[in-house]
Amino acid sequence: MMTPMNYTKYHGLGNDYIVIDPAEFGRDLTLAEVRLICHRNYGPGSDGILWGPTRNSSGNFCLEIFNPDGSEAEKSGNGLRIFTRYLYDRGLVTHQPFTVQTLGGEVRCCVKPGGELIEVEMGKVSFDAARIPVLGYSGEVLNQTLVLEEKEYRFCAATIGNPHCVLPMPDVSEEMARRLGPQIETDARFPKRTNVQFLKVLGRNDIQIEIWERGAGYTLASGSSSSAAAAVAHKLGLCDREITVHMPGGKLAIALSVDFQVTMAGPVVKVGTGTVSSEAFSVMI
Repeated sequence: MMTPMNYTKYHGLGNDYIVIDPAEFGRDLTLAEVRLICHRNYGPGSDGILWGPTRNSSGNFCLEIFNPDGSEAEKSGNGLRIFTRYLYDRGLVTHQPFTVQTLGGEVRCCVKPGGELIEVEMGKVSFDAARIPVLGYSGEVLNQTLVLEEKEYRFCAATIGNPHCVLPMPDVSEEMARRLGPQIETDARFPKRTNVQFLKVLGRNDIQIEIWERGAGYTLASGSSSSAAAAVAHKLGLCDREITVHMPGGKLAIALSVDFQVTMAGPVVKVGTGTVSSEAFSVMI
């Protein structure tokens, strides 16, 4: 029988992650174990698992991110803020900036005084079809058209180490995200699937988004989604470079440089620590 598994749980604006230290667990997680841990009925439940810390050859922290369906995410803004807070709580970092390596590239993280506000330099947003990737397009993917349920929608695609499809809309809703999000996530033009944001511009410095997250579903908040949506809003000339992103779970501050480097700042809350019993793993879902 499998041994019990210790974990720590945090949320960033309602987007919750379970952190598991590979050194404590002693081996890699299986697909079935990831799904069970994230399941909100059969496991402790979360929007994903943060598998770390490990170290690379340079001694920098490395992080793997797993979605509830067992797939691996290249990058997660809320996940990185949570992981930063976890390292801080364990005494592994101070208030000095440090780097974390993800599948979607290296990011720079910093815990602000007090420990609850975390700043992450997320990297550079690209709208290039080949980098995202988006099949059937070349150059920047802006103001393109897709048809869903016999209706045309305008979309922009972007990457900040993971793929995003942003749909500017006059109004957005949870119902819209739940209905259209799964169709867009698995659209054939996105070979790696895609995260989806439904974007409403509120003003030069404010946007509202509803999110369908690849591999996770409807999500209350997302750091990489906020980064992509803010970058699209600025790219289209609808917003300035400092943008507050309003989501069902709360607000994130996004700052864009002239070349679309993103700095994100937002809160993290520790939910608590726990143990998944060996009995829970006796029936895999």
